[in-house]
Amino acid sequence: MALLFPLLLLRLKKRAGNNGVRLPPGPWQLPVIGSLHHLLGNGKPFVHRALAALARRLLMYLKLGEVLVVVATSPDAGHEIMRTHDVTFATRPWSTTMRIMMADGYGLGFAPYGDQWRQLRKISVLELLTAPAACSRSATSGRRTSAALLPPSPRHRRANRFERREEFLETIEEESKLTSGFNLSDLFPSSFWFVNFFVSGTARRSHAMHQKSIELMDHAIKQHEELRATMAANGRVVEEDLVDVLLRIQKEGGLNVPLTKGTIKATIFDLFGAGSKTSAITLQWAMSELIRNPNVMKKAQAELSSILNGKPKVTEDDLDEVKYLKLVIKETLRLHPAAPLLIPRESRESCKILGYDVPKGTTVLVSAWAIGRDPKYWEDADEFKPERFESTTVDFRGTNFEYIPFGAGRSPGILFAQANIELVLAALLYHFALLHNP
Repeated sequence: MALLFPLLLLRLKKRAGNNGVRLPPGPWQLPVIGSLHHLLGNGKPFVHRALAALARRLLMYLKLGEVLVVVATSPDAGHEIMRTHDVTFATRPWSTTMRIMMADGYGLGFAPYGDQWRQLRKISVLELLTAPAACSRSATSGRRTSAALLPPSPRHRRANRFERREEFLETIEEESKLTSGFNLSDLFPSSFWFVNFFVSGTARRSHAMHQKSIELMDHAIKQHEELRATMAANGRVVEEDLVDVLLRIQKEGGLNVPLTKGTIKATIFDLFGAGSKTSAITLQWAMSELIRNPNVMKKAQAELSSILNGKPKVTEDDLDEVKYLKLVIKETLRLHPAAPLLIPRESRESCKILGYDVPKGTTVLVSAWAIGRDPKYWEDADEFKPERFESTTVDFRGTNFEYIPFGAGRSPGILFAQANIELVLAALLYHFALLHNP
């Protein structure tokens, strides 16, 4: 009886706890901290690697402190979440930190599903993903490439539409860390203010970053408004960028939900931040992989030399003929997606994924990192082989769920990242030899 009693208690606990709900499988949990000890004590320094190592099936259930989390590590699970039940998972989890950061409004990336989300989505598709919007990047792409490769001269600074760009990017990076959802304060929301005051100080840092981002956005918007007024007074037409498009739409009006300055700021932060961060991370990983694989680098440089044929610099028009470099970038994104767990989602209602129950309010993470390394879909999955894309139509537009570095569907972030990555990487390989620093 002494041996059977603990087993009987465990059985009764399971029956009382699940109430007929079939949750996805997951590792054993401890009181209070739930599954956190599995992530902290497995020797993996990055959360996405720790989650991939912990996953045993296509779908995994965790309790991180007080937060219920489901992690998808397979194309099938990703398809059900991002396509079959896309409306159910169209909302982002709003932690206390997120509420501080988004106090003045939210853009497309974090807007709750509803009229405003649909309106922002429509604006991004019609105004920011159209051919004219894409073409507007071409006139300034040469200046951006020069700015990426050379120290800023007074001429470059005058040409830059936003002279506080570096400060802006640093703020984006800091906000990304604070809103990752893995802060101690966000994992124990019922004790947020206690944890924040005595342990982490997240609220104080979040408020400071929010004020900084608002100040930067006000500066950028004022700069664009002044330039538009000057150009109009001189009878000249402004070559619109992201900020100009949003200001024009706000002025035209006629929207179901008014486009406030707060929403404009949040949208700029979402789209520009996504594009810039993706570009920087992807370029760093691409250069790292090229240095580790010198034969791949030589092949990419040989292609560029043949196409450019002695031209002094790379232009966006030259990229139309470049093939192998695009394969290098696709392979980099497969192994090293800029957002390894994509943007977290939250279930607006209970539903079933792969036969398992996902309760309402659960945070859902789709591991693009694990899916891109799944040996079921990728031969020599951990090897850097750009040639694997030569005979396949798989791309990063989000229609092939075994390859989702940007998630599913059309992402405005792709628009702002793709041209920058190709142009800067092509210029680096054309003008420089990348060497390992021992």
